[in-house]
Amino acid sequence: MTNIIEIWLENRRGGKTVGIGEVEPRISFVADAAAPAFELEFTPDGGAPRVVRATTTQRVAWPFAPLAPRDGGELRIRAVDSEVWSEPVRIEAGLGDEWAVDFVSPSVEAARDAPRPAYLMRAVIAEGALPDGIVRARVYSTAHGVYELEVNGERVGDDVLAPGWTSYSHRLRYQTHDVTAALRSGENVIGAWLADGWYRGHIGFDGGVWDIYGSDVALLAQLEVTTADGSHHRVPLEWSTSVSPITSVGLYEGETFDARLTDDGWSTPGHDASGWSPAAVLARSDFPAAIEPPTALPVQETETLRPVSITRQPSGRIRLDFGQNISGVLRIKVRAEAGHTVRLHHAEVIENGELGTRPLRAATSVDTYITSGGGEETYTPRFTIHGFQYAELENWPGELREGDVEAVVIHTRMRRTGWFESSNDGLDKLHSNVVWSMRDNFVDLPTDCPQRDERVGWTGDIQVFAPTALRLFAAHGTLTGWLRDLAFEQHDQGHVPNFVPWVECGFPNFPTAAWGDAAVIVPWELYRNDGDLQILADQYASMRAWVDLVDDLTGHSGLWNAGFQLGDWLDPTAPPEDPGKSHTDKYLVATAYHVRTARILADTATLLGEESHAAHYRTVAERAARAFQNEFLSDTGRVVSDTPTSIAVALVFELFENEEQVRRAGARLQELVGAGGFHISTGFVGTPIICDALVRAGSMDYAYHLLLQDELPSWLYPVSMGATTIWERWDSMLPDGSINPGDMTSFNHYALGAVADFLHRAVAGLAADAPGWERIRFEPRPGGGLEHAGARYDSVRGAAAISWRRDGESLSIEVEVPAASTGALVLPGSAEEIPVGPGRHSFTTTFRAVADDPERPFFGWRRPEPVLETEGAS
Repeated sequence: MTNIIEIWLENRRGGKTVGIGEVEPRISFVADAAAPAFELEFTPDGGAPRVVRATTTQRVAWPFAPLAPRDGGELRIRAVDSEVWSEPVRIEAGLGDEWAVDFVSPSVEAARDAPRPAYLMRAVIAEGALPDGIVRARVYSTAHGVYELEVNGERVGDDVLAPGWTSYSHRLRYQTHDVTAALRSGENVIGAWLADGWYRGHIGFDGGVWDIYGSDVALLAQLEVTTADGSHHRVPLEWSTSVSPITSVGLYEGETFDARLTDDGWSTPGHDASGWSPAAVLARSDFPAAIEPPTALPVQETETLRPVSITRQPSGRIRLDFGQNISGVLRIKVRAEAGHTVRLHHAEVIENGELGTRPLRAATSVDTYITSGGGEETYTPRFTIHGFQYAELENWPGELREGDVEAVVIHTRMRRTGWFESSNDGLDKLHSNVVWSMRDNFVDLPTDCPQRDERVGWTGDIQVFAPTALRLFAAHGTLTGWLRDLAFEQHDQGHVPNFVPWVECGFPNFPTAAWGDAAVIVPWELYRNDGDLQILADQYASMRAWVDLVDDLTGHSGLWNAGFQLGDWLDPTAPPEDPGKSHTDKYLVATAYHVRTARILADTATLLGEESHAAHYRTVAERAARAFQNEFLSDTGRVVSDTPTSIAVALVFELFENEEQVRRAGARLQELVGAGGFHISTGFVGTPIICDALVRAGSMDYAYHLLLQDELPSWLYPVSMGATTIWERWDSMLPDGSINPGDMTSFNHYALGAVADFLHRAVAGLAADAPGWERIRFEPRPGGGLEHAGARYDSVRGAAAISWRRDGESLSIEVEVPAASTGALVLPGSAEEIPVGPGRHSFTTTFRAVADDPERPFFGWRRPEPVLETEGAS
């Protein structure tokens, strides 16, 4: 019997289906077994169910009547050979363009010298103002700033830092909240907490800026109810405002909460609000940003951690180690007389026995709580977030009891989809660190770091990390939304800022290879992962604009050899004060990326049926490839700069003219990596591809040597130093325990963790062989002294998995193919593809290791002679 185990709309896997923007959303689902067809049943509100058939599980065109704003119903699915329907999924359109209210503001402007307070807002719904027979009630809301809602004294939803950060000049996301159960007979009250957030808060580095998008904080909230007869009613709201107990708050600085100022019952009916002031009304038409529903799940509290150690410091502070570097806040339970002040300090590492706060730069990251004296008080900061593993409690009253303090992990709620395991504890810890760094840096958008005065959406970081991000989590909704902002911020000339949303805080804003190329590569990786052409269609103009801009910058020569470039950023040989001083020619990197993105764009144009565009971009790519070859390659395959990054780029981007050049360059790459003692010698550009380049050069063994090195610089060096996330620099912490002296040091950057994709594809041997995992390639490459390894990916077609284990010269392999996919197994040392259909399959083969070079330690496996023998296929 076939069961339906997951349903989603568009590419919002694991995302909300209520408050959507599409009138005809495409439907995707996962079945646990194959079926000749499926039945989709949709029952509209107040209507009769309609059933249609579909023969695919992916992106089924909406087969029902288009959804008008607010319209909804329940969808369920079953296989035609099954009597079991899936659990119903509520699908409901959002408000669309039918906004009928204006923004209301408690603060139209404020001084720029320090973090501002948060505000309270309240609207009373008088008794009798609500119609009878309410079956549904929705609040559609957003803010200039960050906000939380309450209805009749109870919090609405569990969003944190809503509405998140977008390019507010262009688009502002709204949330749809179900408040049906919160309304009651008689008087009702809607309340809101409101603070600066990204909209007008202190954001950016090198001093940062205030009021980036406007001088106001403001709320936009529209309450609507639906009655039993199917009619919709907008409930008028008039807002008043007051000060809140949050006397100052900044995303970087922290939050100060004076519990003595708490106005109990402020969002409940009957509360005396005579001292409150009318909110200012700001015409919605004065703000040009489009108001649209989100494409991803919100930022939420996802986990809580208890401290793994607690120590009293000589200063009197209590230090807590949570055993994991996170993005989040502390939740405390404190007991003291009124007016007692507790300060919460945060840091990622300890240096010289103290919290290592220097890397935070201007992000002071201190929360302050002043007690009301009302017995046990619980406090969780609302409108700030920190990156930390360690915290110190200053002026804690009395002894700290178990459960008094916990760390609250906060990030975008994403469905986990990828797992890796092996017999090597270091590799497993490395993979765990990558997972955590992604979690900590997907706080509404893909950021560089969660802790210092930066936390912005660097394009280069997500460009190199996108394949890994999409393997580990269903991050499609987050990336789709971020790409919309990227396209908006290109403006007319096609220039992609180095981070999106852009903050004008002094960093050079020029077209930059590998960073701006995110406009092309990220949507391409989304397409490869899902097989969904819609993302390419949506981003096509943006992709073209970037490639056209670079083509213009080369003078239509293909050679990008002028202007600002970051190159192979954070080459480990670069000095701490000059992280861009790479040994690799930065214009080699720029020209190589121009080739790559022009080729991708030509393929995109073909997929979208734009053949004339495809021909043009193939010409652009060929011209750039010739320019690269003429400028950076010798006839023998020698590459300018003669660095691992330069050769890796040429190999992986397929920039050589012939196989002899490839052979010679591959040999040279192995020579350089070996001569470097298998230490990392690559930066942001080279690191994500260096292992793949070594495999293309013919040596998985060298890739294992590089992966398993644990001396500085290497992937496992931070692991050996106790890291729980990926560091920005290979030596963010030096062997003596001191922090890198540069002013750009983070212990939570995911970019160098892009190698996790290689762990899945090459070490375990699990890779897509067609867009959307329609075909799967199982190609394990045992080596590295590993006894076993495995990976699992919950693809859009279902779970795909592989595990292999060696015992002497026996190698056993198990694979799992989703019901909607096919696969092929390639045994180590063989080029033959063994077809595997849906289901689980087991193989056993005789296999032994043979070293290529008896003078070098050997980690790999080689094909035995004369043949491989396979047994037990099922």
